[in-house]
Amino acid sequence: MKSTITACPLDCYDACGIVYDEGKLKAFKDGHTNGFLCPHINHYESHARIEKPRYKGEEISMEAALEKLQELFASTLKSEILHYRSSGNFALMQGVTDHVFAQMGTYLTEGTLCDGAGEAGILEGRGSNKNMPLSEIEKSEVVVFWGRNPHVTSSHLLPLLKDKTIIVVDPVKTKIAKMADLHIQIKPHTDIFLAMLLYRFLHIEDSCDDEFLKAFATEYEDYYELTQTIRIKAILEDIGMTLGDIGDFLHLVVAKKTAIVCGVGIQKYRDGADIMRAIDALAVGLGLFTNEGCGVAYLGNSKEGISSPFETQKAKKVSKVSAPFDEFKTVFIQGANPLAQMPDSNRVRSAIKRTENVIYFGLYENETSAIADLVIPAKTFLEKEDVRTSYSHNGMMLMHQQKESETGISEYDLAAFLADAFDVTLQSETAYLEYFKNHAVVKIDGSFEVENRESVPYKEGFDTDDGEFLFLEEFEVPQKVDEGEFYLITPKSAKSLNSQFHRDSHVYLHSTLGFVEGSRVKLLSNKGEAEFIVKVNDDLREDCVLVHSGAKGVNNLTSSTHSYEGKSAIYQENFVRILKID
Repeated sequence: MKSTITACPLDCYDACGIVYDEGKLKAFKDGHTNGFLCPHINHYESHARIEKPRYKGEEISMEAALEKLQELFASTLKSEILHYRSSGNFALMQGVTDHVFAQMGTYLTEGTLCDGAGEAGILEGRGSNKNMPLSEIEKSEVVVFWGRNPHVTSSHLLPLLKDKTIIVVDPVKTKIAKMADLHIQIKPHTDIFLAMLLYRFLHIEDSCDDEFLKAFATEYEDYYELTQTIRIKAILEDIGMTLGDIGDFLHLVVAKKTAIVCGVGIQKYRDGADIMRAIDALAVGLGLFTNEGCGVAYLGNSKEGISSPFETQKAKKVSKVSAPFDEFKTVFIQGANPLAQMPDSNRVRSAIKRTENVIYFGLYENETSAIADLVIPAKTFLEKEDVRTSYSHNGMMLMHQQKESETGISEYDLAAFLADAFDVTLQSETAYLEYFKNHAVVKIDGSFEVENRESVPYKEGFDTDDGEFLFLEEFEVPQKVDEGEFYLITPKSAKSLNSQFHRDSHVYLHSTLGFVEGSRVKLLSNKGEAEFIVKVNDDLREDCVLVHSGAKGVNNLTSSTHSYEGKSAIYQENFVRILKID
């Protein structure tokens, strides 16, 4: 009898535990899952999947699809093949294809469309990216949601907020902002100024944790001098806040167990690493690291403490943000929809049209599957064995196969086919699964946790060479919008996960801009244009235009320039104009 226990495969903070009971997905009642699942996974099996492979638009058998795959690879120089993989399925065994492609001598990708700039800033300041787990946020007295919208992206944080003081820093008056004790409706791309000003006034008011600074951040006076280069009055006016707001913020957090919970939108800029590092510096000034219930939660390294059995270090790589598809004869796309999710969609579309063979391996139809020459359906997480870890807690979750299905092929089985065809050494699936499981320890309650992870991160100091936090030494002044332009913000939608599930087709505008609900407008940037239906929303700032991540056409507007550090996409650093079309 198969175990009924598995875990959610979606690329999400919560990484929920699931019981598969008589064909239905149900939540674990215990632990962080807390008896409920998010809408995405609740309706997972109601979304139509790709059932049959096809080549040049004609349905074929899986056997024929694999033969065609082998034929395409055999007729292409390995240096002319690109493997483009994303996190449509977040589990650890997905990397087995990277291993096989790397040993074959093809190209892989590097960089990220998500969190790379922020992580680069964390690594520079702290020396490692250890996340503050949910179990520690639960112990906090104050939670600061800095660019994080938990009702949409991390709903399992919500039960932990009872009786806590809530502060929100967000350009949108989100649901959590309306519940908060303090909401700072900040102008986009001014987070670094807010973080530095808060540190400056913390120092002025003699409210820093001096004992912590002297032990773990001795260059704090130099950083204070850097914050003094900011003109207070001008910056406060630009951010859209007052000295009173600064005072209220500090009054709520000083000498309190505080968790600063950051979203990824704050770092989707060229200087995203510096923004994250400035927020970390504020936490350092408050002495939030090393103490229970205190710290900064971002996206921790989900593979912390786990060495990979998959060998990819020597592989040649191109940027995931600006992959030059037209420089390759054959492109294999796995768990990704680059025609919608990569920035500068016009460039991507043009480049991929010049690629001779486009292969799509995934669950759902989308823009990329529609133009692919060869489409190979994947198995769902219910139809295979896997293991997953999380970037918001320390658990290791075993994903046991729940049912048999003739539809699709698993990542391991496809990798095994290629390994056999192209003489690549590959261990058994069981061996890899056991390898991952051996990185876990069993807790008293029977759950698994990654071994040797700290429940209170940085309890003994930072992981830099000298054990001290490394402050910023300089920063860039962000570019401002010109007259007639608006900041484009692209947060997650409650109904979709990037380009999966129910994608929104609206643009959200403040009522003072004078656009009529239901009318159509064209957004224009220096990269392209896209049309949307207007929804009026006064929860926005007047200088912002909101289009949800994954909306069709939104990435016609975005640049494929990288962040300065972390090789990350900079979706938020784009300005748009609005043109009424009916």
